[in-house]
Amino acid sequence: MAVADFAFLLDRPRPCGGYWPSHWPAECGGNRRQKAAVGRLDARSGTAAVTTRSTGRWDVMVVTREPGEWYVGGTMPAFTGPPPHGWVERFDPVTLEALAVSPALPCGDHVWCGAILVHRNGCVYSVNGSYLHRLDPIDLHIESERALVDCSHNGLLALSDGTLVTKDLRLEGQGPTTVSRFDPETLEPVGDPIVLPEESMGRIAADVDPFGVEHVYVPGTEHLLRLRVEPAGLVLDDFQPRYRTPASEQGLAWDACLSGDAVWVMDNGDVPSVRHIHTTFPNGRFDDPPFLSWRQPVPWRGPQRLLRAGADGKVREVAPFGTPGGGIIAPPVVVPERRIAIAWDSVNGGLAGVAIDEMEVRWQLDVRPSMQPVVFPDSGELVTNDFCDGVDWLVVVDVETGELLDRVDTGSRIANGMFLTAGLERDVYYCSTLTLARVAWH
Repeated sequence: MAVADFAFLLDRPRPCGGYWPSHWPAECGGNRRQKAAVGRLDARSGTAAVTTRSTGRWDVMVVTREPGEWYVGGTMPAFTGPPPHGWVERFDPVTLEALAVSPALPCGDHVWCGAILVHRNGCVYSVNGSYLHRLDPIDLHIESERALVDCSHNGLLALSDGTLVTKDLRLEGQGPTTVSRFDPETLEPVGDPIVLPEESMGRIAADVDPFGVEHVYVPGTEHLLRLRVEPAGLVLDDFQPRYRTPASEQGLAWDACLSGDAVWVMDNGDVPSVRHIHTTFPNGRFDDPPFLSWRQPVPWRGPQRLLRAGADGKVREVAPFGTPGGGIIAPPVVVPERRIAIAWDSVNGGLAGVAIDEMEVRWQLDVRPSMQPVVFPDSGELVTNDFCDGVDWLVVVDVETGELLDRVDTGSRIANGMFLTAGLERDVYYCSTLTLARVAWH
C-alpha cells in the first residue's frame, strides 16, 4: 500500500453509515476514535455550570440519538458481594434524571467497562462482560440477547453495512483474543469469529479506505493488527506494524486513534489495577478485593510513549515526559486540523502537545489526566480531567499552546478512564464510577 493511499477521514463530517445520524452515536464519537466534537466550546468566554448526579454505579459512556434522547450505559462496581450486571439508562440531558432504565443486563459476572451505541435501525446496543444486548430506544426493554466468549469484552462498533463487531479483552499470556461480528437484527454471527495471533487489551477502531475497503484495527501485545471486512467475515491482513517486543520495558497499548495518515496509540496501559481485574475469573470478581488504583507503581521501567504507525508499517515514537515507569488507562487524541497530538502520563502526571509531522513536543502542562477526552477542533480546545487532591476536575486546554483555559470541579471524587461526550450546547457529559455530570459553559 502506498503512503498516499493511507488517509483517514474525519468522524465529524463523514460518520460511519452503521449509526443513527446523530453527532455522537458511539464511544469517542465514531469508529475512528477521534473524539472530535461539532462546533465550538469557547470556554474562555463563558462561565461553567455543573450538574452532578450520584448514581452509585460504574458510569462508562454517554451517547445520543434524536434531539433530547441521551443514554448512559455501564456496569456495577461489584468487585465483591452480589453478582454484577450491566445497565443502560435514558436520561434528561439537563437535569440528568433517569427517564427509563433497562432491566439488569446479564454480563457473565464479569466486571468491566463495556460499551453502548445507537444503531441506524434506531435500537440501542450494549456489550457488557460476556453478553451483547439489543434494547428498545424508548423504554429500554431487551429485544434480543447474545452470549459471547466467556470473558469481559472491550468496545463495540457498527460497521458501514450495519453489522456489529466486538472483542474480548486478554492480557499478555492469556490468549487467544477473539473478534466477533454479528447481524444487528438477529444477533446471529456473521462468519466465523476470528482468533488473533496475539492477545489484545485495547478497544477496536475502524475506517473505510479510499478504495472502499473497510478495516478493523486491533492493538495486540506486540503489533497493531488489521482485519479486512468481507461479506463472509473478517480476514487478518499483512499490515502489522510492531510497536513493542516481549523483552521491552514497556506495557501494552490501549485503543488506537485513526487520524491523518497514521494509526496512533499509547502503550503502558496494563497498569496493576487492570492486571488485577483481568487475572481473576470472572474478571473483576474477588473474595478479598485488592487495592484497585491506577496510581500504583507500574511493573516496567519505560516512560510513557506516543506511537505513530504509518502506511509503510514503520513506527515512530516520542516519550514526551521521559519519566521512568509511565502509565495510562486511555488512548491518545490526534487533531489533524491543528497538526497536534495529545499524550499524557496518568501515573506520574503530565499532559503534552506533540507536533504530528515532526513528532516533537510543543508544550507540557502539569495536570494528571486519565479519561477519554473530547476535542473541539474548530475552537482548538481539549477537554480532559485532572485528578488532584481527591477531586476530579475537568480542564479545558488550548491544543496548540497548552494554555489552561478553565478548570471545573465535577463533584466526582473518583477518577478512572471513562468517556467524555460532547453535547451540542457548549456542554460536555462526564462519566466515572458513582458519578454522572454535565458541565455547560454560558
